[in-house]
Amino acid sequence: MENSKIGQHISAQFNKEIEDIRNKVLTMGGLVEQQLELAMQSFSTGDIEMAELVIKQDNQVDALEVEIDRECTQILALRQPAAFDLRLLLTVIKVINELEIVGDLAERIAKLAIQSADSDGRIDQYYEIQHMANLVKDMLHRALDAFARMSIEDVPAITGLDDNVDREYSSIIRQLITHMMEDPRNITRTLNVLWTVRAMERIGDHACYICEHLIYMVKGEAVRHLSREEMAKKVKGG
Repeated sequence: MENSKIGQHISAQFNKEIEDIRNKVLTMGGLVEQQLELAMQSFSTGDIEMAELVIKQDNQVDALEVEIDRECTQILALRQPAAFDLRLLLTVIKVINELEIVGDLAERIAKLAIQSADSDGRIDQYYEIQHMANLVKDMLHRALDAFARMSIEDVPAITGLDDNVDREYSSIIRQLITHMMEDPRNITRTLNVLWTVRAMERIGDHACYICEHLIYMVKGEAVRHLSREEMAKKVKGG
């Protein structure tokens, strides 16, 4: 699709700069995906070393965001790109911001895992949480894959998963509130679980935002305030 527009510049150096930025975004995305996976594992198992690794990885994510942002700014200033190239660079700046936030949320889950490690009980007693985590990880992975392919074909399916995430979130919150009411001794542990599922719900939102930025890159149209149905029509060319 639109990736055919890359590699057609007169300047070979410009081609290299653009491709280098895309590759760094994908590297950053892979690192954030790993953070999320390890954070959820550490929370479910109480593995403190794994949680500490997630926290350390956040420094790498932050460094990549700064580096990519700097390179995009330099290209905008020196190359003065237009049309698709301009939209690509602006989209990259937005996408890395979304990824940095997701990394921060994964770091928060890891810190909650450390706080919860000494308490009784494990996350597997709330089996819905693992299902919600799988949904969120799938959304993020597919959003990054769409960016890698520069394709918006799967965007409606990806954003549609957010409804499932929201339903899981509401169901889990109700269970957690009941759990705290039944036994106040569970409050500290349960609050940590509550903040974890809240972080996951937000990660699902940021995966949707990445998809919205992709539509802007490919179509040149802002869809942030459109309904799910209106966004799907834009993707299909309506």
